[in-house]
Amino acid sequence: MEQNSWLAEHFEESRSHLKAVAYRMLGTRAEAEDAVQEAWIRLNRSDSEQIENLGGWLTTVVARICLDMLRSRKSRREEPIDQTAYELSPETEDDPEADLMMADAVGPALLVVLDHLNPAERIAFVLHDLFDLPFRDIAPIIGRTEEAARQLASRARRRVRGRVQGQVQGQLQGAAPQEDSARQTEMVSAFLKASREGNFEALITLLHPDVALYADEAALKITAANKDKGAPQFEAEMSGAARIAETFKGRAAGAQVAIIDGAIGAAWGFDHKPVVAFCFTLEGDKISSIKVVMDQKRLSEMDIKMLGDNEGGRS
Repeated sequence: MEQNSWLAEHFEESRSHLKAVAYRMLGTRAEAEDAVQEAWIRLNRSDSEQIENLGGWLTTVVARICLDMLRSRKSRREEPIDQTAYELSPETEDDPEADLMMADAVGPALLVVLDHLNPAERIAFVLHDLFDLPFRDIAPIIGRTEEAARQLASRARRRVRGRVQGQVQGQLQGAAPQEDSARQTEMVSAFLKASREGNFEALITLLHPDVALYADEAALKITAANKDKGAPQFEAEMSGAARIAETFKGRAAGAQVAIIDGAIGAAWGFDHKPVVAFCFTLEGDKISSIKVVMDQKRLSEMDIKMLGDNEGGRS
Protein backbone atom coordinates (compact mmCIF):
# COMPACT_ATOMS: atom_id res chain seq x y z
CA MET A 1 0.00 0.00 0.00
CA GLU A 2 2.85 2.36 0.84
CA GLN A 3 4.48 1.61 -2.52
CA ASN A 4 1.24 2.45 -4.36
CA SER A 5 0.92 5.74 -2.49
CA TRP A 6 4.53 6.60 -3.26
CA LEU A 7 4.04 5.84 -6.95
CA ALA A 8 0.85 7.90 -7.13
CA GLU A 9 2.52 10.86 -5.41
CA HIS A 10 5.57 10.84 -7.66
CA PHE A 11 3.48 10.27 -10.77
CA GLU A 12 1.39 13.36 -9.96
CA GLU A 13 4.59 15.33 -9.53
CA SER A 14 5.62 14.28 -13.04
CA ARG A 15 2.19 14.68 -14.65
CA SER A 16 2.71 18.27 -15.85
CA HIS A 17 6.01 17.37 -17.49
CA LEU A 18 4.59 14.21 -19.08
CA LYS A 19 1.63 16.13 -20.49
CA ALA A 20 4.04 18.68 -21.95
CA VAL A 21 6.04 15.93 -23.65
CA ALA A 22 2.93 14.17 -24.99
CA TYR A 23 1.26 17.38 -26.16
CA ARG A 24 4.24 18.47 -28.22
CA MET A 25 4.44 15.05 -29.81
CA LEU A 26 0.74 14.57 -30.52
CA GLY A 27 -0.60 18.11 -30.93
CA THR A 28 -3.90 17.64 -29.06
CA ARG A 29 -4.69 17.83 -25.37
CA ALA A 30 -7.07 14.86 -25.48
CA GLU A 31 -4.47 12.53 -26.98
CA ALA A 32 -1.83 13.84 -24.58
CA GLU A 33 -4.09 13.01 -21.63
CA ASP A 34 -4.67 9.52 -23.07
CA ALA A 35 -0.92 8.94 -23.41
CA VAL A 36 -0.23 10.04 -19.83
CA GLN A 37 -3.05 7.87 -18.50
CA GLU A 38 -1.67 4.88 -20.40
CA ALA A 39 1.75 5.55 -18.83
CA TRP A 40 0.13 5.40 -15.38
CA ILE A 41 -1.47 2.04 -16.26
CA ARG A 42 1.86 0.66 -17.43
CA LEU A 43 3.58 1.93 -14.31
CA ASN A 44 1.11 0.05 -12.12
CA ARG A 45 1.71 -3.12 -14.12
CA SER A 46 5.50 -2.82 -13.91
CA ASP A 47 7.96 -3.95 -11.29
CA SER A 48 8.29 -0.40 -9.98
CA GLU A 49 10.80 -1.33 -7.29
CA GLN A 50 13.33 -2.04 -10.04
CA ILE A 51 12.98 1.43 -11.59
CA GLU A 52 16.00 3.55 -10.64
CA ASN A 53 14.94 6.82 -12.29
CA LEU A 54 11.16 7.08 -12.22
CA GLY A 55 11.02 10.42 -14.09
CA GLY A 56 13.22 9.15 -16.89
CA TRP A 57 11.31 5.87 -17.07
CA LEU A 58 7.97 7.69 -17.36
CA THR A 59 9.27 10.06 -20.04
CA THR A 60 10.52 7.10 -22.06
CA VAL A 61 7.22 5.24 -21.70
CA VAL A 62 5.18 8.30 -22.72
CA ALA A 63 7.45 8.81 -25.74
CA ARG A 64 6.94 5.21 -26.84
CA ILE A 65 3.19 5.47 -26.39
CA CYS A 66 3.16 8.66 -28.47
CA LEU A 67 5.26 7.02 -31.16
CA ASP A 68 2.75 4.16 -31.40
CA MET A 69 -0.13 6.65 -31.56
CA LEU A 70 1.55 8.66 -34.32
CA ARG A 71 2.28 5.55 -36.37
CA SER A 72 -1.28 4.25 -36.09
CA ARG A 73 -2.93 7.61 -36.72
CA LYS A 74 -5.03 7.29 -39.88
CA SER A 75 -5.86 10.95 -40.22
CA ARG A 76 -5.16 14.17 -38.38
CA ARG A 77 -7.71 15.08 -35.69
CA GLU A 78 -7.42 18.83 -35.27
CA GLU A 79 -8.43 20.63 -32.10
CA PRO A 80 -8.58 24.35 -31.32
CA ILE A 81 -5.34 25.45 -29.75
CA ASP A 82 -5.23 28.03 -27.01
CA GLN A 83 -2.65 29.25 -24.56
CA THR A 84 -4.09 27.13 -21.73
CA ALA A 85 -2.95 24.06 -23.62
CA TYR A 86 0.72 24.72 -23.01
CA GLU A 87 1.50 22.69 -19.92
CA LEU A 88 5.01 23.49 -18.75
CA SER A 89 7.56 21.29 -17.14
CA PRO A 90 8.08 21.66 -13.36
CA GLU A 91 11.19 23.77 -13.94
CA THR A 92 9.22 26.63 -15.57
CA GLU A 93 5.64 26.32 -14.46
CA ASP A 94 6.03 28.98 -11.73
CA ASP A 95 7.79 31.46 -14.00
CA PRO A 96 5.30 33.62 -15.98
CA GLU A 97 8.02 34.98 -18.27
CA ALA A 98 9.29 31.49 -19.07
CA ASP A 99 5.67 30.42 -19.56
CA LEU A 100 5.19 33.04 -22.28
CA MET A 101 8.46 32.14 -23.96
CA MET A 102 7.57 28.46 -24.02
CA ALA A 103 4.08 29.16 -25.32
CA ASP A 104 5.57 31.17 -28.18
CA ALA A 105 8.12 28.49 -28.92
CA VAL A 106 5.60 25.66 -29.17
CA GLY A 107 2.63 27.68 -30.38
CA PRO A 108 0.16 26.80 -33.12
CA ALA A 109 2.69 27.40 -35.91
CA LEU A 110 5.10 24.80 -34.56
CA LEU A 111 2.38 22.25 -33.89
CA VAL A 112 1.25 22.52 -37.52
CA VAL A 113 4.84 22.19 -38.69
CA LEU A 114 5.45 19.11 -36.54
CA ASP A 115 2.59 17.37 -38.33
CA HIS A 116 4.70 17.41 -41.50
CA LEU A 117 7.39 15.28 -39.86
CA ASN A 118 7.26 11.51 -39.80
CA PRO A 119 6.82 9.87 -36.36
CA ALA A 120 10.50 9.08 -35.79
CA GLU A 121 11.59 12.59 -36.81
CA ARG A 122 8.97 14.16 -34.57
CA ILE A 123 9.95 12.08 -31.53
CA ALA A 124 13.68 12.72 -32.02
CA PHE A 125 13.19 16.46 -32.51
CA VAL A 126 10.77 16.98 -29.62
CA LEU A 127 12.72 14.92 -27.10
CA HIS A 128 16.09 16.42 -27.97
CA ASP A 129 15.39 20.00 -29.00
CA LEU A 130 12.47 20.77 -26.68
CA PHE A 131 13.31 18.54 -23.71
CA ASP A 132 17.08 18.13 -24.00
CA LEU A 133 17.04 14.32 -23.88
CA PRO A 134 20.36 12.86 -25.10
CA PHE A 135 20.37 10.88 -28.33
CA ARG A 136 21.63 7.78 -26.53
CA ASP A 137 18.29 7.71 -24.68
CA ILE A 138 16.21 8.61 -27.76
CA ALA A 139 17.72 5.91 -30.00
CA PRO A 140 16.12 2.88 -28.30
CA ILE A 141 12.72 4.61 -28.17
CA ILE A 142 12.55 4.95 -31.96
CA GLY A 143 14.49 1.78 -32.69
CA ARG A 144 17.42 3.49 -34.39
CA THR A 145 21.11 3.92 -33.69
CA GLU A 146 22.28 6.98 -31.80
CA GLU A 147 23.74 8.46 -34.99
CA ALA A 148 20.51 7.79 -36.91
CA ALA A 149 18.52 9.51 -34.16
CA ARG A 150 20.86 12.50 -34.41
CA GLN A 151 20.35 12.67 -38.19
CA LEU A 152 16.56 12.44 -37.84
CA ALA A 153 16.54 15.34 -35.38
CA SER A 154 18.83 17.37 -37.63
CA ARG A 155 16.62 16.79 -40.67
CA ALA A 156 13.52 17.66 -38.65
CA ARG A 157 15.20 20.80 -37.31
CA ARG A 158 15.90 22.08 -40.83
CA ARG A 159 12.29 21.57 -41.88
CA VAL A 160 10.88 23.09 -38.72
CA ARG A 161 13.12 26.12 -39.05
CA GLY A 162 12.16 26.69 -42.68
CA ARG A 163 8.42 26.30 -42.15
CA VAL A 164 8.22 28.31 -38.93
CA GLN A 165 10.19 31.17 -40.44
CA GLY A 166 7.87 31.20 -43.43
CA GLN A 167 4.75 31.15 -41.27
CA VAL A 168 6.01 33.87 -38.95
CA GLN A 169 6.93 36.05 -41.91
CA GLY A 170 3.49 35.51 -43.39
CA GLN A 171 1.79 36.40 -40.09
CA LEU A 172 3.84 39.58 -39.72
CA GLN A 173 2.99 40.70 -43.25
CA GLY A 174 -0.62 39.58 -43.09
CA ALA A 175 -0.06 37.08 -45.91
CA ALA A 176 2.72 35.13 -47.55
CA PRO A 177 4.88 37.40 -49.72
CA GLN A 178 3.60 37.36 -53.29
CA GLU A 179 7.04 36.76 -54.73
CA ASP A 180 7.60 33.81 -52.37
CA SER A 181 4.30 32.24 -53.39
CA ALA A 182 5.17 32.76 -57.04
CA ARG A 183 8.57 31.14 -56.53
CA GLN A 184 6.98 28.11 -54.84
CA THR A 185 4.42 27.80 -57.63
CA GLU A 186 7.22 27.96 -60.19
CA MET A 187 9.18 25.23 -58.39
CA VAL A 188 6.20 22.87 -58.10
CA SER A 189 5.27 23.52 -61.75
CA ALA A 190 8.85 22.76 -62.77
CA PHE A 191 8.78 19.55 -60.75
CA LEU A 192 5.54 18.38 -62.38
CA LYS A 193 6.86 19.28 -65.85
CA ALA A 194 10.12 17.41 -65.27
CA SER A 195 8.18 14.44 -63.90
CA ARG A 196 5.86 14.30 -66.93
CA GLU A 197 8.75 14.59 -69.36
CA GLY A 198 10.81 11.96 -67.57
CA ASN A 199 13.61 14.49 -67.12
CA PHE A 200 15.68 12.85 -64.40
CA GLU A 201 18.37 15.55 -64.38
CA ALA A 202 15.82 18.34 -63.95
CA LEU A 203 14.18 16.48 -61.08
CA ILE A 204 17.54 16.05 -59.36
CA THR A 205 18.25 19.79 -59.55
CA LEU A 206 14.90 20.56 -57.89
CA LEU A 207 15.27 18.06 -55.04
CA HIS A 208 17.32 18.52 -51.88
CA PRO A 209 19.98 15.76 -51.63
CA ASP A 210 18.35 14.55 -48.40
CA VAL A 211 14.77 14.90 -49.66
CA ALA A 212 12.30 12.56 -47.98
CA LEU A 213 8.95 11.24 -49.17
CA TYR A 214 6.19 10.00 -46.89
CA ALA A 215 3.16 8.13 -48.21
CA ASP A 216 0.07 7.24 -46.22
CA GLU A 217 -1.33 3.70 -46.05
CA ALA A 218 -3.95 4.39 -48.69
CA ALA A 219 -1.28 5.59 -51.15
CA LEU A 220 0.74 2.43 -50.60
CA LYS A 221 -2.23 0.14 -51.25
CA ILE A 222 -3.66 2.03 -54.23
CA THR A 223 -0.38 2.53 -56.10
CA ALA A 224 0.65 -1.09 -55.50
CA ALA A 225 -2.69 -2.28 -56.91
CA ASN A 226 -2.15 -0.12 -60.01
CA LYS A 227 1.47 -1.00 -60.63
CA ASP A 228 0.65 -2.52 -64.03
CA LYS A 229 -1.00 0.77 -65.03
CA GLY A 230 2.19 2.72 -64.44
CA ALA A 231 1.42 4.09 -61.00
CA PRO A 232 4.50 5.24 -59.05
CA GLN A 233 5.50 2.75 -56.38
CA PHE A 234 5.76 4.55 -53.07
CA GLU A 235 7.02 3.34 -49.72
CA ALA A 236 5.94 4.63 -46.32
CA GLU A 237 9.25 6.49 -46.11
CA MET A 238 11.76 7.09 -48.88
CA SER A 239 14.80 9.36 -48.97
CA GLY A 240 17.46 10.58 -51.35
CA ALA A 241 17.14 12.77 -54.44
CA ALA A 242 18.07 10.04 -56.94
CA ARG A 243 15.61 7.53 -55.55
CA ILE A 244 12.70 9.95 -55.43
CA ALA A 245 13.52 11.42 -58.84
CA GLU A 246 13.44 7.89 -60.29
CA THR A 247 10.07 7.26 -58.61
CA PHE A 248 8.50 10.34 -60.20
CA LYS A 249 10.24 10.14 -63.58
CA GLY A 250 7.62 9.81 -66.31
CA ARG A 251 4.74 10.23 -63.85
CA ALA A 252 2.38 13.05 -62.78
CA ALA A 253 0.62 13.09 -66.15
CA GLY A 254 -2.57 14.60 -64.75
CA ALA A 255 -1.34 16.32 -61.57
CA GLN A 256 -1.92 20.05 -61.25
CA VAL A 257 -0.51 22.77 -59.08
CA ALA A 258 -2.81 23.29 -56.09
CA ILE A 259 -3.14 25.28 -52.91
CA ILE A 260 -3.28 22.77 -50.05
CA ASP A 261 -4.14 24.16 -46.62
CA GLY A 262 -2.73 27.51 -47.70
CA ALA A 263 0.55 26.14 -49.11
CA ILE A 264 1.58 25.45 -52.70
CA GLY A 265 1.42 21.77 -53.59
CA ALA A 266 -0.03 19.51 -56.26
CA ALA A 267 -3.14 17.37 -56.63
CA TRP A 268 -4.91 15.10 -59.07
CA GLY A 269 -8.55 14.09 -59.23
CA PHE A 270 -11.85 13.96 -61.09
CA ASP A 271 -14.37 16.78 -61.41
CA HIS A 272 -12.23 18.89 -59.08
CA LYS A 273 -12.49 16.24 -56.37
CA PRO A 274 -8.94 15.35 -55.31
CA VAL A 275 -7.85 11.72 -55.36
CA VAL A 276 -4.28 12.40 -54.28
CA ALA A 277 -2.52 15.37 -52.72
CA PHE A 278 1.22 16.06 -52.83
CA CYS A 279 2.27 18.35 -49.97
CA PHE A 280 5.68 19.90 -50.59
CA THR A 281 8.16 21.34 -48.12
CA LEU A 282 10.60 23.78 -49.69
CA GLU A 283 13.96 24.89 -48.32
CA GLY A 284 15.39 27.75 -50.32
CA ASP A 285 15.41 26.64 -53.95
CA LYS A 286 15.06 22.91 -53.18
CA ILE A 287 12.21 20.54 -52.38
CA SER A 288 13.07 18.92 -49.05
CA SER A 289 10.05 16.69 -48.49
CA ILE A 290 6.93 15.40 -50.24
CA LYS A 291 3.95 14.00 -48.37
CA VAL A 292 1.60 11.83 -50.45
CA VAL A 293 -1.98 11.71 -49.15
CA MET A 294 -4.62 9.41 -50.64
CA ASP A 295 -6.71 8.62 -47.57
CA GLN A 296 -10.17 9.89 -48.48
CA LYS A 297 -11.10 11.00 -44.98
CA ARG A 298 -7.88 12.96 -44.66
CA LEU A 299 -8.37 14.49 -48.14
CA SER A 300 -11.90 15.57 -47.21
CA GLU A 301 -10.49 17.46 -44.21
CA MET A 302 -7.89 19.30 -46.30
CA ASP A 303 -8.56 22.60 -48.05
CA ILE A 304 -7.47 21.84 -51.62
CA LYS A 305 -7.89 24.23 -54.54
CA MET A 306 -6.57 22.97 -57.86
CA LEU A 307 -5.04 25.75 -59.91
CA GLY A 308 -4.11 23.78 -63.00
CA ASP A 309 -1.18 24.66 -65.24
CA ASN A 310 -0.35 24.84 -68.90
CA GLU A 311 1.48 21.53 -68.94
CA GLY A 312 -0.75 19.22 -66.93
CA GLY A 313 -4.02 17.49 -67.56
CA ARG A 314 -7.35 18.75 -66.28
CA SER A 315 -9.25 16.99 -63.55
